[in-house]
Amino acid sequence: MGNILVIGDSCTDIFIYGDIDRVSPEAPVPVFKPQHRTENGGMSKNVMKNLESLGCTVEIVTNENDIKKMRYVHKDSNQMVLRVDEHDYCRKIDDTELKYIKDWGDSFEAVIISDYCKGFLSEEDIKFICANCENVFIDTKKLLGEWALGAKFIKINGVEHQKNYEIIPNYPEFKEKLIVTKGKMGCIYKDTIFSVEEVPVKDVSGAGDTFLAGLVSEYIKSNDIEKSIKFAQECTTKVVQKHGVSTI
Repeated sequence: MGNILVIGDSCTDIFIYGDIDRVSPEAPVPVFKPQHRTENGGMSKNVMKNLESLGCTVEIVTNENDIKKMRYVHKDSNQMVLRVDEHDYCRKIDDTELKYIKDWGDSFEAVIISDYCKGFLSEEDIKFICANCENVFIDTKKLLGEWALGAKFIKINGVEHQKNYEIIPNYPEFKEKLIVTKGKMGCIYKDTIFSVEEVPVKDVSGAGDTFLAGLVSEYIKSNDIEKSIKFAQECTTKVVQKHGVSTI
């Protein structure tokens, strides 16, 4: 089900779980005692994993996993006490990869651009991809502009929406494309609020990737964006009840 191309930055997500039972005598910080760790592919690779778990066939164009996001978590409370990002940038997509996308982009039922703004994709690259592929879904940290108008849909979160608040009115075309996720407050599309089930949240890391995967996997089946939004929300409410970056 579903032949999808994912393009974007990727990283390695690392969760280090441990105990804290005292404060350091040298400084007012907790003394963290690591006990175990988990690792998985993050960012665009997390989108890919979620799609695969939903039964889709996926190809990915991404960087090598030089980027590392390390989260130190108190295992009993599940409270993150520190995050350390290593090598927080990556190489740019190359001409060979862009040519592959141009030549074969239309053979995919959907193309997902998972742009975490780590250097893999420029605005010009995204515009090029949109011009050469059908059914392009964008999830980006960049400020929106003319370069994004070729996308079928654009998914951003509430914080990103605030950053784009003065830009969006300049492009009325975005009204038909823009999907804004707002966590427990649900999702907004074309001034309609899609409420979400309230659940006990353990970790929101990677929840946006799961939403994106659920949205696209359902859309290529139903061609119904409202139904796809509701399915994406169902997927997200499941993963936020798990520890770490999880798949549906």
